[in-house]
Amino acid sequence: MFQSLKYSNLALRLSLAAVFLWFGMDKFFHPDYWFNAWVPQSVTAIWEGVGLRPMDMVYVSAVFEILVGVSLITDIFVFFFSGASILFLVSIMFFNGFSEVIVRDIGLMGAFLSLMLWPRSRNSNRLRQ
Repeated sequence: MFQSLKYSNLALRLSLAAVFLWFGMDKFFHPDYWFNAWVPQSVTAIWEGVGLRPMDMVYVSAVFEILVGVSLITDIFVFFFSGASILFLVSIMFFNGFSEVIVRDIGLMGAFLSLMLWPRSRNSNRLRQ
């Protein structure tokens, strides 16, 4: 059977990139849905408390998710964005409570953790982190 660290890493990165690019772009097309369905009142109050519009949080998360997707596709800053994505997903679980979405998020966090633990070449000239 064919096995390759290089191609398994690529498959993992591209599949995660597809998920994050999809959700990131969808937030620009349907911001009202994302705001009404996913932004809890406690988070809205925090954003209003610092003088920001709560809807802006949808756009900030959209930009973050698109940056994660681009990072995974280009293989640049993967370690940083994987760690940031884990924190992002943990914050979603914390603020939205436990639901069936947690199963998806736990799988995504495991995938990002595996990218953070992936062996890297010491002689690589590419900017990886």
